[in-house]
Amino acid sequence: MSYRILITDSVDSVCTDLIESAGMIADVQLGRSDEELIALARNADGWIIRSGTKIAARHLADADKLKLIARAGVGVDNVDVPAATRRGIIVVNAPDGNTISTAEHTCGMIIALSRHIPQGHASLQAGLWDRKRYTGQELLGKTLGVIGLGKIGMAVADRMRAFGMDVIGFDPVVQPKVAEERGVRSVSLDTLYAESDIITVHTPLNSATKGLLNEATLAKCKPGVRVVNCARGGIVDEGAILSALDSGQLGGIALDVYSVEPPPQHLAAVIAHPNVVVTPHLAASTTEAQVKVAEHVTREMIQYFETGIVQTPVNAFAIAMAAKPEAQPYLALVGTLASCAAQLTDEPMREITVSTVGEKVRRYQDVIKIGALRGVLSRTQDRAVNLINAETIAEENGLLVRVETRSSEGPYGELIQVVIGMTGGAVSVTGTLIGGAPRIVEINGYRMEVVPEGTMLLYENEDRPGMLATVGGLLAKASINIGALSLGRTARGGQALALVTTDDVIPQHVLEEIASIDGVSRARIIQQ
Repeated sequence: MSYRILITDSVDSVCTDLIESAGMIADVQLGRSDEELIALARNADGWIIRSGTKIAARHLADADKLKLIARAGVGVDNVDVPAATRRGIIVVNAPDGNTISTAEHTCGMIIALSRHIPQGHASLQAGLWDRKRYTGQELLGKTLGVIGLGKIGMAVADRMRAFGMDVIGFDPVVQPKVAEERGVRSVSLDTLYAESDIITVHTPLNSATKGLLNEATLAKCKPGVRVVNCARGGIVDEGAILSALDSGQLGGIALDVYSVEPPPQHLAAVIAHPNVVVTPHLAASTTEAQVKVAEHVTREMIQYFETGIVQTPVNAFAIAMAAKPEAQPYLALVGTLASCAAQLTDEPMREITVSTVGEKVRRYQDVIKIGALRGVLSRTQDRAVNLINAETIAEENGLLVRVETRSSEGPYGELIQVVIGMTGGAVSVTGTLIGGAPRIVEINGYRMEVVPEGTMLLYENEDRPGMLATVGGLLAKASINIGALSLGRTARGGQALALVTTDDVIPQHVLEEIASIDGVSRARIIQQ
């Protein structure tokens, strides 16, 4: 049988060469309308795209022959993966194809930022000879802080150590021993801020990392710290850049990514600033990277049709679980619990323990364990984490995971508990299903019942009159409405834990005000 592989974005010619060499048909259709894509998908066995094609449920509704979608790149946000899963279509990507390109670009940005290379180039082109103005700084002996020690972060660390830099890093999942074996000293975020001369970020963009480098965190850094972001737009709070540059707290910044691309007009002053180096999202744009991702997904496509095997599936395990509707609510529950638990600590994680109560839950322990890993790792990794690669990523980072079975306790016949162990202690979140929907019923030993949704404020406080009113007053002052409230208590006069769901995102400065209230401790924002 001759398989037809639809290609709707410009990819390297190695793609069509390999397809045709395998005796398949390379159906290249660039610049097609939405309706044309729907018609073309009906006759395709496989579909290769980059970032230009958006595959939605409507494109797959009548694509009865389609078995595999291959994204020549890392992200699959332009593919409706749940819709593909429901149709039994496997989605694969090329997770490592741009690792070296992105790492090298980051290193180039660090050097350019330290030696004012773009500014000196522009000055000389303008006919000037201003050597004194562009005096730079050596990298030898300086401290590089790497936030996110995934493959790209580690590749940057390896290369910058060759320049004689002292490399420190923060990643809540990567074990200190694993980092130290690569020459990176594992530290807390606050220590990284305090010690780094240059900071580079290599994390995903999520609720925990959005605006991670902001006015408050930059204030914790050395005066004149330099920052590089070649990861995701939005990790650096763009609204805080200009004032930090003008004050000198931020000595310079190099940006390849932006919260909106192309960057909007309000960032013009940042881009034009003399201590800024910018590129238009070029980190993965090398000839080699484009060849690698095209070759990777094409070989995946060919291998699948010849053997039925794929190496980098995004959703293959989910497809197997789709045949077991009973497992899906438990996967949703454990993912929620694990995500919440991961947001309760900034310390390096050592192990994850998943405990289950109930016969039905026990049937799906294997997938529940992987779902817990996915929930934790998705908060920290700079690559896509799915049910296929979660265990491998955990193993690479030295993160242990185990599953325990417990007997029924309290009023709940079924429970899942996720405990994250750190060097200095542990955090735990327990939940159950009520009407098929997730509920949190315990956090760190405090019993409560909460619908996990949206923005949640969690804080511990002395159990005395007026505490809730004080917190509520600060939220009201910031025009933040409370949607729901749950309170867990120890003995009378002891400690209490409050979980407040709000209608709006709580700004960092409001969280800091709440944390400074006398009697309040461990104030955190949890996002679902």
